[in-house]
Amino acid sequence: MASWNEILDRFGQMPSPYDAVRREYISRLSACTGRNTILYYSAWLQKSLMANGSFDFGINDNDKTGFMTCIYKMDKSKGLDLILHTPGGDISATESLVVYLKSIFGNDIRVIVPQMAMSAGTMIACYAKEIIMGKHSNLGPIDPQYGMYRAHGIIEEFNSIKQEYTTNPNTSLAWGPILSKYTPTLIGECQKAIDWSNGLVEQWLTENMFSKDPKAVDKARAIVDYIGSHALTKSHSRHLHIKDLQNLGLKITELENDAVLQDLVLSIHHSTIITFGSTKAAKIIENQNGISFINTIG
Repeated sequence: MASWNEILDRFGQMPSPYDAVRREYISRLSACTGRNTILYYSAWLQKSLMANGSFDFGINDNDKTGFMTCIYKMDKSKGLDLILHTPGGDISATESLVVYLKSIFGNDIRVIVPQMAMSAGTMIACYAKEIIMGKHSNLGPIDPQYGMYRAHGIIEEFNSIKQEYTTNPNTSLAWGPILSKYTPTLIGECQKAIDWSNGLVEQWLTENMFSKDPKAVDKARAIVDYIGSHALTKSHSRHLHIKDLQNLGLKITELENDAVLQDLVLSIHHSTIITFGSTKAAKIIENQNGISFINTIG
């Protein structure tokens, strides 16, 4: 018979019911596919107002530690299914994370998007050999921000001002307050950010998703020309749907094609969202073995 203190110790070691349920579904998905599975989820939809700017819900360099923790001791030969739900994040952190995952799993990476993988999340999805999405799932434009501004928007505004000033110099006073916010290097830095983002996605599509396609470069460029264009997508928050993305040429498998897979993926999604709503968890990185890296707020 266990002592009082031994039993108390056992309770302290047991996961919360939220963790237990979520981990069970992740484990079942991995067993079903025969592949390594990592969940990367952010609670930006549930907790951004609560955080009041004090928590980084996006992809950042701290996430690398979480992925390293989850990948440690994995059988790398089984590839990786990355279940992704994120608002996006830092381009440099995103590039570093993709390079790291590529060094471990090569091209054997699938990205599953149960709801949303926006901005830099879309960039990560574009490295995968295959994207799995539901009819309700969305990717987003990859046009980058520069500080608190949209890089494309700044360049478009500057070019509009320049053109109007050329035809009517008297407008210079009206545009003065706007131009005063521009630093000497701002336009060039914005263009570099755009080129960086577009260049990475074009490279990643060519290296993996279209690696065996003789028209890989042309297909990758056509996709980037759309998802990287603020003029075409109209808004950085634009929700891009599966049929439109398939028509662009992305290799996307519909989640609804496999009822068992759909049930497991959505069970993981629902249990993770419930975890966010019922606990202090704000970002979860977790594998099929129950190894997790969880950031909390509140």
